[in-house]
Amino acid sequence: MSDTWQSKAWTRRLAKRHAAERRFRLLGLAAIVISLLFLVFLLFTMAKNGLAGLSWSFITGSDSTEPATAGVWSAVKGSFLTMLVTLALSFPMGVLAAIYLEEFAPKARWTEWVEVSINNLAAVPSIIFGLLGLAVFINLAHLPRSSPLVGGLTLALMTMPVIVISGRNAIKAVPPSIRDAALAVGASPVQTVFHHVLPLALPGILTGTIIGMARALGETAPLLMIGMRAFVSTPPGGVTDPSSVLPMQIFLWSDEIDPGFVQNTSAAIIVLLIFLLAMNGLAIYLRNKFETRW
Repeated sequence: MSDTWQSKAWTRRLAKRHAAERRFRLLGLAAIVISLLFLVFLLFTMAKNGLAGLSWSFITGSDSTEPATAGVWSAVKGSFLTMLVTLALSFPMGVLAAIYLEEFAPKARWTEWVEVSINNLAAVPSIIFGLLGLAVFINLAHLPRSSPLVGGLTLALMTMPVIVISGRNAIKAVPPSIRDAALAVGASPVQTVFHHVLPLALPGILTGTIIGMARALGETAPLLMIGMRAFVSTPPGGVTDPSSVLPMQIFLWSDEIDPGFVQNTSAAIIVLLIFLLAMNGLAIYLRNKFETRW
């Protein structure tokens, strides 16, 4: 037996296996380095072109045809109102759908069809949701075009499948013993879910929700379809007023001929990145704070 382990054939086989492992590690390291280089290049370029343009007047100003007086406050407020509508609609509907599918839905063919449909909806290109929002909310329901209300409704359709999937995974991760203990002391199935299962699953649900919201904030294609690329010089007073959002503001400025808008575009991208990093940081904080280990 010892001769087998010390034979030349076994040594060559072991050397080939170690070489394959080294190649895999190098490939993984190269993938990480390339990704980080692209990120560093993006941040360096944006900082080089945009830091000089970040000022209080830029943050509090509205869109303008003059790059020196243009600002992002109108787009920031429009983004905030759009995200507010998106969260108010997608979070309760997504959580309730996840609870029903995971805890109360019967194991039947139609529930399997619903589950497959939700998984497919999460992978549908965002522009399809823009076309749906254009057809349903503007052409059929006659809601105001270019408003945070229509933008929020459209983005809620796109975000809800992500919340349902993350919510189901979080609920599924709660040990069955929690449910059995609650039922054993006389709690009803609804009380078991809302008093015991949902609080334990909430960190995972919140993390998935914020990541979905961060993705929705950076989307441009669905908002193009519902007309949020219009020039809006005043901040919106409510969810039905005409408005722009940060991604669309960046898109519009990047298309301007005046070279002064290059600095504005980079500064607006920095503001959007700060917004996205803050949302992702909040998701990490919530996950670490409320995470339960058993």
